[in-house]
Amino acid sequence: MDLVSGLRFVLALVVVIGLIAGLAWLLRKYGAGRITMGANKGRLAVVEATHIDAKRRLVLIRRDGTEHLILLSPNSETIIETNIEGASFSQELSSQGEPGPVGVSS
Repeated sequence: MDLVSGLRFVLALVVVIGLIAGLAWLLRKYGAGRITMGANKGRLAVVEATHIDAKRRLVLIRRDGTEHLILLSPNSETIIETNIEGASFSQELSSQGEPGPVGVSS
């Protein structure tokens, strides 16, 4: 194996490792946790989840029409708010006297 072949091998290895690291970063940043396996028709569902930082995450869980906001970390789980009514955003706005979506008459 001559020097050129060795350098070509090392360069190819660095490129492959870089591609794997880039793909892992993209999945972590843009949605590995957002992939779902079809519609959930059960009583329990994760409505939304967002990362706060590298170790903490906020999760909104719906159970029987009631939502619960939970802070998850590696060492603990903390319930931030419970018994949130499972209303949609537009329903909340209309109940507060705000105008609803454009094109929808009340």
